[in-house]
Amino acid sequence: MKILLHNLKERLPELERLLAGVSDHWGYEDRVYRFYHQSFKVYEVQHATIAVTRMLKSLLPGVPLNRKYNAILRQGTGKAFRPEHNENFFEVTRPMIEAFMHARFFLEMAVRYGKELEQEPSPLPSGWAALLYLWNFR
Repeated sequence: MKILLHNLKERLPELERLLAGVSDHWGYEDRVYRFYHQSFKVYEVQHATIAVTRMLKSLLPGVPLNRKYNAILRQGTGKAFRPEHNENFFEVTRPMIEAFMHARFFLEMAVRYGKELEQEPSPLPSGWAALLYLWNFR
């Protein structure tokens, strides 16, 4: 998809900044730690997931994202901590980490292929093919 590749290249500095933020100690390492530590601070990962998703959506405005991604996003965002969540912390918070990991993966692929590709590739690298699936082009 030529327009996607064009938009990735045009927005590459923004994409790289966002990826750096969701990959640094506090944006990545600490969030996963908070999940295993059973800390309410894991809920903050939802902000990063939403920010990444907004950025990805902005690359192709009006093009809906993959239904599987949207289901993962729905299950992993929109949650506010309640003390009773501690009783089933794993079940409540695991979808947050899962949604974050998927969002981060797509952002990482957007940066990688925005840097590497000069034209649409053939055969398709797996990460580029995954990006095409994100916007239902495969």
